[in-house]
Amino acid sequence: MDVSTTMWVLTVGGLCALVAADFFIGGRKPHEVSIKEAGIWTIVWIVLATLFGVGLLIWGSGQASGEFFAGYVTEKSLSVDNLFVFVLIMAKFAVPTIYQQRVLMIGVLIALALRAVFIAAGAAAIASFAWVFFIFGAFLIWTAWKLIQEARAGEEDEDWEEGRLMKAIERRLPSTDKWHGTKMVVRENGKRLATPMLIVMLAIGVTDVLFAVDSIPAIFGLTQDPYIVFTANAFALMGLRQLYFLIVGLLKKLVHLSYGLSVILAFIGVKLVLHGIHETTSLHVPEISLPVSLGVICGVLVITTITSLAASKKAEKAAQAGQAETDGQAAQAGQAETDGQAETDGQAETDGPGPAEKADAHG
Repeated sequence: MDVSTTMWVLTVGGLCALVAADFFIGGRKPHEVSIKEAGIWTIVWIVLATLFGVGLLIWGSGQASGEFFAGYVTEKSLSVDNLFVFVLIMAKFAVPTIYQQRVLMIGVLIALALRAVFIAAGAAAIASFAWVFFIFGAFLIWTAWKLIQEARAGEEDEDWEEGRLMKAIERRLPSTDKWHGTKMVVRENGKRLATPMLIVMLAIGVTDVLFAVDSIPAIFGLTQDPYIVFTANAFALMGLRQLYFLIVGLLKKLVHLSYGLSVILAFIGVKLVLHGIHETTSLHVPEISLPVSLGVICGVLVITTITSLAASKKAEKAAQAGQAETDGQAAQAGQAETDGQAETDGQAETDGPGPAEKADAHG
């Protein structure tokens, strides 16, 4: 898709305007985000992404529109996995509930800016070296295998460990451990200090970019157009803040998410390898079409969600049954103890006073 500089400027300007509207309407005043508010804004961002994709269909081409939707769905599904880490980061820094939306908003903007650098570098590499497809494809297949191994091992991150970059930032950045509302920098004893608000925003942004190491190659497996890659990432990330508050309670129920993401990454990895063979050799290999890619991605996500919810429901029922059995055994033990004590007291009353008692009475 041939995109002029004017179109790039208008697109970035439009995204900035949407972010500003989001901030002034829903995020300017710190508050606890309700499920209703999160749901409304999630729908708004999905509708905006859909309108953008339809606009590409009308003023661009069906190929560009299809690539955008495939990339958007892929990035959205991969970003859900980021939310697990966001929850851990919020707990690590003990972020007050009323400040969480501000943290996520600025953190996501930092992530989008850093991702833009990744996208530009990836596009330049692909344009210059066709063999990059093999590297991207192999990396995605390896990542998919790693996700499956972690899921089968039942590994769950119960704590978030700061990476070397974040530790280096904290060491070199004078900071305070006290919250000062939404302020990112304060002055104490004549020194400018970073607040936990700034540190946690950087943590969100940097961590998201680390996750982008697999998501950026994944979307390049669906389209090599930098404009579509950037806009798909932008719309997927912009709605991530509201999605966090909407499904934060549902995250633990998506027990099969890692399996679904691994299938998607492996599928795109194979697609990249086939495309690399097609671009660099004269071998006739099948190429996976865009409709097939979009169908596989959506199908895997639907199946993963259904099986996850079914498995979670079954586990909850088993836990409830086990708790009921435990309570029943405890009740039976308590009743038996009560009956035994009552029987002992009754027998003592029937037998009457003992010899010592009689002697005391006679004396």
